[in-house]
Amino acid sequence: MPALAQRLDRAPVAATVAMTAKARAMRAQGIEVIALTIGEPDFDSPRHAIEAGYQAALHGDTKYPPQDGQPALKQAIQRKFQRDSGLEFALDEIMVGNGGKQVIFNALMATLNDGDEVIIPAPYWGAYPLMTRVVGGVPVAVSCPQNNGFKLRPEDLEAAITPRTKWLMLNFPNNPTGAAATRDELAALGEVMQRHPHVWILSDDMYEHLVYDGFEHRTMAAVEPRLRDRTLTVTGVSKTYAMTGWRVGFGAGPRGLIKAMTTIQGHVAAGVSTIGQAAAAAALDGPQDDVPRMAAAYRRRRDLVIDALGRAPGMVCHRPEGAFYVYPSVAGCLGRTTEAGTRLDTDEDFALALLEEQHVAVVHGAAFGMSPYVRISYAADDASLAEACRRIIVFCASLR
Repeated sequence: MPALAQRLDRAPVAATVAMTAKARAMRAQGIEVIALTIGEPDFDSPRHAIEAGYQAALHGDTKYPPQDGQPALKQAIQRKFQRDSGLEFALDEIMVGNGGKQVIFNALMATLNDGDEVIIPAPYWGAYPLMTRVVGGVPVAVSCPQNNGFKLRPEDLEAAITPRTKWLMLNFPNNPTGAAATRDELAALGEVMQRHPHVWILSDDMYEHLVYDGFEHRTMAAVEPRLRDRTLTVTGVSKTYAMTGWRVGFGAGPRGLIKAMTTIQGHVAAGVSTIGQAAAAAALDGPQDDVPRMAAAYRRRRDLVIDALGRAPGMVCHRPEGAFYVYPSVAGCLGRTTEAGTRLDTDEDFALALLEEQHVAVVHGAAFGMSPYVRISYAADDASLAEACRRIIVFCASLR
């Protein structure tokens, strides 16, 4: 067949997708696999959001939407930012995308020239460097080790900035570690960014409502208003309201950036499903009772997983402040051999052997920029998590 574009060489399949596909293939063969690979809430979408989408369809709200989002949803987003973060945005400072991922892609596509650098604290969501490379940018990973709570230090940020730096990516609570930043920690990063006015800041707040033990989420544009004119704040309804399949995310920031991002979206997708937008507006403006209920369930599951993994020989697990992931070290399991005779030299070896021998799917840390770790999603029911942890303990205890 005719040749494909060379940029595909910069866009491999994400590891989370690959491991999820392996788990599904094994299930299709009749194997009882427990997949803890993907950030997919196991709760149902709110009934009032579903009803709003249904009513929108019944009433003919099925035409092309404005490329930057329906006015009703953008007004709900205005209220959301004011309510949750104390941030005020005009309607032309807000855009709606097909999930937060498209909002981020739009921003990179609208701003990066070939060779521009994007600072990405590691561990990171694997989509950040992949998207950066696809549009011609250069991802610059900055290590945030476990002894720093998996958080970016101001001095490490300062050392990473160059004249080619175009963006700083911040993601709190973090995927894959669950780490969250305090007001003081964000303010310290903000002081560094004050000295580098050529750099945009992206604050990915997708897990903002999933914080535990009294932790209060903060976002950069609110903590450091002097950076507001170059900060893009991104979130959506996927994680907070268990609405991943509705594909509605949104970003708020300087109107010039939002206008450029809308132009990109116009060329790629033209807009976002009107049905999904109606549902998202209802989720944002409707009863919020389910949000703390889901957060409480995730906190309980976090504790279940951490307590269990503490009994897995060779694993050490940090207790995260938020999101629904844990990121345990498997350093103590490497250099050893499984019951089936597989030698574990890397965290990818660990993840693949765990899937093959105990039928538990996790994602290796190399996919998130830091080894030797694995990411475990606890967005699953309690019984599945308990059984998965039992299998992990058995796997680790059997290494020789």
